[in-house]
Formats: sequence, structure tokens, C-alpha cells
Amino acid sequence: MKEQTVFSTPWFALVAKMPPGYDAPHYSIQTKDYVSVVAITTDDRLVLVRQFRPAVETHTLELPSGHVEPGETPEQAARKELLEETGFVAEQLDYLGKFCPDTGRYGNQMWCYVAHGVVPTADLDHQAEAGIETVLFAGSLAELLEQADFACALNAAVLLLAVAKGHLQVR
Repeated sequence: MKEQTVFSTPWFALVAKMPPGYDAPHYSIQTKDYVSVVAITTDDRLVLVRQFRPAVETHTLELPSGHVEPGETPEQAARKELLEETGFVAEQLDYLGKFCPDTGRYGNQMWCYVAHGVVPTADLDHQAEAGIETVLFAGSLAELLEQADFACALNAAVLLLAVAKGHLQVR
């Protein structure tokens, strides 16, 4: 399929693709793969982050997430993002699966992990990532999904995948 990058930034590229049988180009966004982590503390609280999202002009409550950088495996990225965003570490990460964030427009993958028994890092010099607040959520999954600031559909999908694979209880 013929494709051409028509606009590029450090964060994404807009690509025009000409699939067979199309009369006009189909535009898609190419960006880095990213990871999302369902992190559960030893006392069964979900480790979440609250941060300002300029795209929606509000603070949102989300799972720890971030880009997979060149030379990094998705698991390495998941461990890094969990630590950077929350100050928590996981002894073990279990791979849940991956999603295409939006098959109509995005060409990247979201790699999903779950970590049980996460604990705060022992590194006393660890500095939380600027602008991100760690939230330890003790409510039910239904309560979380009903919160207006937990608005990312992909985060809900990751939680439901964790439920389906027996890593998270619906309570």
C-alpha cells in the first residue's frame, strides 16, 4: 500500500495511505506503542494516577501508562512507567494482552500488564514525575468506572481484561 507522511512531530506522524480501491487517501496517526499497568497493592488497592490532560482540558484518573521507547521491551517500559509515575515497584508483571487503541486512526499497540503486591520503592531519592499524583483506590470496580474523571475507555478495557483473566475481582 502506498503511504506518505504528510505531517510529523516528535510525538506523532500523520500518514496518508492509499489502500487499493480507495478514491482518496485514508489518514492515520503513527505514534509509539505504549503500556498500561493494573497495579494492585498488598492490601488490594489499585494504584492510579491523576494528571492534567490538555487534550480534554481536565484532570483525569488513569492507570499508570506510558510510551515504549526505542530499545525498550514493553515489560521494561511498564516497570519504568509504574516507578516514574507512582513510586511503586512490582516483583512480577503478568502480561494481559495488547489492544489496538483505535483501529480506524492509530497504528500503534497498547501492551497491558498486571502487577500484584506492588510496594513503594525503597529508593529514598526517588522523585515522583512532575504533575502526576498517585492515588490508591480502595473502592469497587463499578465505583471506579462510574467516576467522571476515570474517563479513558482504554483504561476501562484493560481493567475488564484483568477481570476476564482472573487478576481482578468485580466487587
